[in-house]
Amino acid sequence: MTSSPATELSTAYTLPTDARTRFAEDGFVRLRGVLSPDTIAAYEPEITGKVIELNTMHLPMAERSTYSKAFLQVGGLWKHSRPVAEFVFSSRLAKIAADLMGVDGVRLYHDQALYKEVGGGITPFHADQYYWPFSSDKTCTVWVPLQDTPLGMGPLSFSVGSQRFSHGRDLPISDHSEEELQKVLGEQGLPLSQEPYALGDVSFHSGWTFHRAEPNTTDVPRRVMTIIYMDADIVIHQPVNDAQRNDLAEVMPGKKPGDVPDTPVNPVLYRR
Repeated sequence: MTSSPATELSTAYTLPTDARTRFAEDGFVRLRGVLSPDTIAAYEPEITGKVIELNTMHLPMAERSTYSKAFLQVGGLWKHSRPVAEFVFSSRLAKIAADLMGVDGVRLYHDQALYKEVGGGITPFHADQYYWPFSSDKTCTVWVPLQDTPLGMGPLSFSVGSQRFSHGRDLPISDHSEEELQKVLGEQGLPLSQEPYALGDVSFHSGWTFHRAEPNTTDVPRRVMTIIYMDADIVIHQPVNDAQRNDLAEVMPGKKPGDVPDTPVNPVLYRR
């Protein structure tokens, strides 16, 4: 038993024996009880406080785009809070990412809070790596709910095996991506996996796995913290869209295509 939340974040988690196989085959895996309720309770108030402080979206829900209705999106929280940095730099979570991807180590791409407000709309189908300029698919995101997340709150759902399906990878998150991917993923017979998350459950999904979320129909905001990992030795690719060009400039400052993104804000979080 760990002695403190900080200790738990730096203590290895034992993966289920089939987790690597499920991640490779399905493009995602949900893991039960990765973090204790005490650990989440220790960090959630600081994460939520920083989301409130740094959030720049203040339009009424009715005046927002589909993307803006989906969630409050606040990145780089670790730069503004030592406790949040402690959470984001967790070697427990980073080692899981490395083990699932089968790489020697992982470095931080960035963190991102995704808070789906009461009345928040759908998160349209998309694949995260549309936004990332990398030459490899060795990327993944951990999705950490900060409360029990029943189906009515809009937990993340995944198109099973869609990381191997290339159609739609050029679509940014939008009404169009939702419509097009609903159609083509259905035609491919790729089922949608949707489950509630108990407090302490997390999921990891590959950068090219298509995923979405339903609206939040409860009277409680859906509070989620995410951390995006990349192979510690990944190489930057020539950006192919404006989102990737912006990420290269803002998330990996000073780097160019062909470089390993070994910047001060992209530290290695775990190495074997």
